[in-house]
Amino acid sequence: MTMVDVSGKRDVLRAAVAKGRIQLKPATIHLIKEQKIAKGDVFSLSRVAGILSAKKTSDIIPLCHPLPLSAVDVSLRIVDESHIEVNAEVKALAKTGVEMEALVAVSTALLTIWDMTKQYEKDPEGQYPTTLIDGIQVTRKVKRE
Repeated sequence: MTMVDVSGKRDVLRAAVAKGRIQLKPATIHLIKEQKIAKGDVFSLSRVAGILSAKKTSDIIPLCHPLPLSAVDVSLRIVDESHIEVNAEVKALAKTGVEMEALVAVSTALLTIWDMTKQYEKDPEGQYPTTLIDGIQVTRKVKRE
């Protein structure tokens, strides 16, 4: 195992956008809209969690290079009565891309939503039959020489 050697590359503008979504019960979405989730403001906390995790990507993914991120933007939106979409855009002047940082930001924001809403999502047996995270993908990658 080895980390890819990027020492011969020069720093250029790198950007990546990723997205993903979570399916929740309509009643849970309603509670989020009404700011009635016991743990707090789902959108604000999930946004901050996504930003923090993007900055820590190299601590989470073993062979990922630590990068000097210049911008991380995480946005959330309610898509319909049972879905929230998370988007993350990450930028850096670096020798390697920032796709993993964008993916980690999206994943962490989605997991934070799940954590903050899990008490409302459980069925009587304590399971999560309808809660689902899916569609996590890189939607755009930029490398400007």
